[in-house]
Parts: sequence; C-alpha cells; structure tokens
Amino acid sequence: MAPHAASIVGSGPNGLAAAVILARAGIQTTVYERSAHVGGGARTAELTLPGYRHDVGSAVHPLAVSSGFFRRFQLDKRVELRTPERSYGHPLDGRPAAIAYRSLDRTAHSLGVDGPAWKRFFAPLVDRAAHVAQFTGSSLVRVPDHPIAAALFGLRSLEQGGAAWNLRWRDDAAPALLTGVAAHSVQPMPSLGTAGTALSLATAGHAGGWPIPVGGSQAITDALVDDLLAHGGTIEAGVEITSLAELPPSDVVLLDLTPRALERLAGDALPDRYRRSLLDYRYGPGIAKVDFALSGPVPWADPELRKTPTLHLGGARRAIAASEATVARGRHSDDPYVLVSQPSIVDDSRAPAGHHVLWAYTHVPSGSTVDQTEAITRQIERWAPGFRDLILASTSATAAQMEIENPNYIGGDIAAGAATLRQLIARPTLSPEPWRTPVPGLYLCSSATPPGPGVHGLSGAYAARSALKHEFGLDTLPRLGIEGGS
Repeated sequence: MAPHAASIVGSGPNGLAAAVILARAGIQTTVYERSAHVGGGARTAELTLPGYRHDVGSAVHPLAVSSGFFRRFQLDKRVELRTPERSYGHPLDGRPAAIAYRSLDRTAHSLGVDGPAWKRFFAPLVDRAAHVAQFTGSSLVRVPDHPIAAALFGLRSLEQGGAAWNLRWRDDAAPALLTGVAAHSVQPMPSLGTAGTALSLATAGHAGGWPIPVGGSQAITDALVDDLLAHGGTIEAGVEITSLAELPPSDVVLLDLTPRALERLAGDALPDRYRRSLLDYRYGPGIAKVDFALSGPVPWADPELRKTPTLHLGGARRAIAASEATVARGRHSDDPYVLVSQPSIVDDSRAPAGHHVLWAYTHVPSGSTVDQTEAITRQIERWAPGFRDLILASTSATAAQMEIENPNYIGGDIAAGAATLRQLIARPTLSPEPWRTPVPGLYLCSSATPPGPGVHGLSGAYAARSALKHEFGLDTLPRLGIEGGS
C-alpha cells in the first residue's frame, strides 16, 4: 500500500510548520517553493555588502516565544534566541525616549505620571500572558478557553481601539509607546485591529520579551527545514506551481499562499460563493524597506536607544495616527512612521567587528514604486544626528518590489490581508475551520488564515491539524519536540 502523500505550496514559516507536522505524522510530505530560497519572509541574506547579514523580511520575534506551535517544537532549544532587557523603544522630540522593558514595573517607573496607568492596564494581561497568547493565537470564531483573559483583552481593545483611547493617559510618552506597537498592523488608528495588535505584542514584550535569533531569521527557517528533512520530507525549490493540476497525486494539498492565489490555482473547482469570498478579500497598504550596512553603532541622541534593538519612529501618538491615515488614503506621508531593527547590537554575527546592520521599513500606499531611502534616512537622522555619516551601503525595496520578491505580499502588504475587524473574524471566510476549503483535501495555511500575520507557524499548524483530522482520521498531533519531547 502506497504511503499517504501531502503537497505543500509555499515555504514560509506556516508552510514549513504544516510540513513538519504532517511529516512527523508519517505522511510523505513535499514542499514546493517558487523561489530558489526557502523561508518566505523568514530569511537572512547579504543584501548590501559581503559579511553584512540582513533579515529579508521579519527581524524580531515576540511570537517565537508565545506561539503554541513553537513551544511544542521547542524552538528555543534549536535556535539561540537573545532576549534583550528592552523590548522596544520610542524616541520623542525634546525629551527622553519611552522604553518598554521586559519588566513591567521598570517600564511603569520610567513612564512617570502615566506609569501607574500603564501598570494597571497591562498587569492583568501579563499575569495571564499564556492565556492571552492562546486567545490571540487562534480563530476568533470559537468560544475562548480562558474567558476572563479574553474579556480583559477585549475591554482594553475596545478602549484603545476607539474614541476613548486617550482618556487613560495624561502625558505623551505612554500613548506614543503603545501607538508605535499598534502601527505594526499597518492600518489607520484607532481601530480594534490596531488595538489588538498593540495589546498582543506589548503583553508579549513584558511576558517573554521580543527575542532576536542569533544568525538572523534564517535560523528559524533552518530549524524547521532540518526537522522536516529528518522526518522524510522533501523540498523542491525553484518550482513555481501555477495550477493544482501540476502537483503529483496527493491525499492533501496545503497552500501557504494568499486567497487570491488559492482562487487562481483552484479555479472552477471552487464553489462560486466561496470563490467570490476569496476575491472579496481585501489587502492593506504596503511597506517600503531599506537595509543599511553601517561603519558603527547608530548615534541615537538618547543613549537608552543604543541598547534597544527595536524602535518605532514617528513622534507622538497624534503624529503617527496622522501619518497612518495619510497612507490609508493612498498618499505618502511627509512625516512617516518607521519601524527600525538594529539586531547587531545583540548579535555580533551580523556584521564585521565594530560594524552594524540596520533594518527599517515604512508604510506606503499599496503598490507604491517610490523609493523610501531618503525618507527613512531623514527620520532616523532626526533622532540620531550623524547617522548618514555611518552608511557604507544600503539597498531598498519599494512596495511593488516587495511583491515581486514574494507574491504573498500583494501590493507590498506583508500582513497578507488588511487587519480590519471583519477580516480578523472572517479570515478569509467566516468559518469555525477557515483553513479548510470546500474542495476535498485542499487547505489554506497562510497568514490570510487565523491567527493572522507574524512568524508563529500557527496558521500552518492549525491547517495541518484540520487535515490530519478530516483526511486521515487522526485527532491528535504528533510529538514535535526534540528527542521525542512533547
């Protein structure tokens, strides 16, 4: 009797997570990747100069700690994760920067008049961090396992996602610190989507921190690939699948692709109503990214920022909200929000001795072809005078180029779909198992399914779990840990 077979299209973290689970379940698993490189957005390469290693997509990994899949996979035993004392920072004009430390107490103490309010806001979530991670890391179309944590999270999201978002705060530092995290959602604010993003990531920052993998995000991909190959899986890189008919006979097919790609590959095999829902799925603004090779550390005016790997630039809350609203209207901001990662301050393997790499992106209208090197450089220089003098080389990717590099980034949308309230609930369709399509044996496992964007592997894990149940009659996941650990 021939062994069961699975085909997975797309080798991002979700595709690889699904592949690991299926291979460990004894299913002959093959991953197909159009690029010559495996990993999707979780990849590291010499983008500027030899010896300077830059993260192609994701750079900082709070979800690597909180993800249920990565905990079972024991990622922390396979990859060296360095978790800084400072999770993220936010420079402000004419005053000290706001810093979110791993310690909630230290963060509250540093925020002055709003410190007690910050602690009251986050303490109940940090105390229930594992429950919060489980709630935010699953489909919202289900009864939460921990209703108290879900209720606390929901009430705070309603506050910070609506007109009352400033009532708690008396100064600029705390709301700016929270807004910088909210802007990861690449949506106008305030909204429930931006508030949920802020609460989820900020809670993780105080609970498990925002770790950086030594060697870059590639280390996470390599760990997944090594496990897949060790359990009999195979990878076919440089192979683009343009139709499901191109795949070999398989018991199950999982697509780490966008809903648009699912509709294109499956075509008439999809029921009309489901097909329309895929075509109605909306994508958000894009990002434009710049990587810098530097001759030395960034000379941030506030010395605390020189020890903080992740920074959010853009000034006060109202300024960032105005910038994001401009982008949502289809225009480029003159005062852009910029997300910065300086991983080489905690991982000296990224650059030659004494030198550094800097990863930065800003939000732009979907499909933008405008190079943002100058805009990003100017915003960094605003809080780090002399930054320009350190630049040895840089490489830029516009939003349009981001999509060319990775077709899942439609228009440069790295979130694989707008984080609107509707698409947080119906991602991409309203279903208790949105990973399962109406076509027998066909599943969607990308970030366009719950729990959404981020390097967590959960979308792939949930899709694989659904496939094991419905296609193979298996109700439990295989062991995923090292040496048979659970």
